[in-house]
Amino acid sequence: MLLLPSCPGAGAITDVPGIEVGHYTDTRRPTGCSVVIARAGAVAGVDVRGAAPGTRETDLLAPGNLVNEVHAVLLAGGSAFGLDAASGAVRWLEENGVGLDLGMARLPLVPAAVLFDLAVGDARIRPDAAAGYAACAAAG
Repeated sequence: MLLLPSCPGAGAITDVPGIEVGHYTDTRRPTGCSVVIARAGAVAGVDVRGAAPGTRETDLLAPGNLVNEVHAVLLAGGSAFGLDAASGAVRWLEENGVGLDLGMARLPLVPAAVLFDLAVGDARIRPDAAAGYAACAAAG
């Protein structure tokens, strides 16, 4: 397992107040996930392309929907299997009090997308919920 911190002051996205970035790499094969966190919420947009896109909750980002902010965006390897990493991000955010206040709970909104990297190394090794959680824990 390799956790990489962000690089503040280097013209990075983390120079934007309120934005944190975390990453997790599974060193058993070249795969992992990255997360961009906006604890206070941020307006996001999406343009889904490709013949076989792998996404989760990207429909939230369409204009006219009730929700107009997200709390994180997760990008992962592992093709469709990697979408599980978003569950770990949602759990970490909830545990840290981040999310849409519904009164009875906080609901973290985390759109996610994956890329196909199964042909590199052992395809049985792919980002999962623990990877998404670790990426959030490494965010700074």
